[in-house]
Amino acid sequence: MARNKTIANRLREVYLNGRWVANTNYKELIEDLNWKQSTTQIENLNTIALLTFHINYYLEGILQVFNGGKLEIRDKYSFDMPAITSETDWKNLVNEFLSNSKKFVSHIENMDDSQLDTPFVDEKYGTYLRNIEGVIEHSYYHLGQISLIKKMILKKEEV
Repeated sequence: MARNKTIANRLREVYLNGRWVANTNYKELIEDLNWKQSTTQIENLNTIALLTFHINYYLEGILQVFNGGKLEIRDKYSFDMPAITSETDWKNLVNEFLSNSKKFVSHIENMDDSQLDTPFVDEKYGTYLRNIEGVIEHSYYHLGQISLIKKMILKKEEV
């Protein structure tokens, strides 16, 4: 299997339908939450909404590059989420995240395999492959956080 197909499958697993690495995925964890749960603050941890926004921020920024635009995302803005004050706000974020996830996977799946070894925007950022692998690792890191925070929220609701 070509590398682009393998990588697309890994991305699909973490975002949309996989269970192999973490026994869950973003879609499974966030789709059934309501806006109050997604914005529930547990001690000093980030909220699920904020972590969803954070990952989506990077997906949007990299998709912009994939579509011929400039790399305009900056780490310092990656947590600048507009307030989630309703179910509509939350569902819009979830839908945008899932849509961007699908677009991201599709782009990788259709990417010419040789592009993976070319510089991403600027040589200082490494190759496309390095950046996409970074997205996967970063996504699993926050997936674990979301999974634990969700368990804490649901446990708190039981009491």
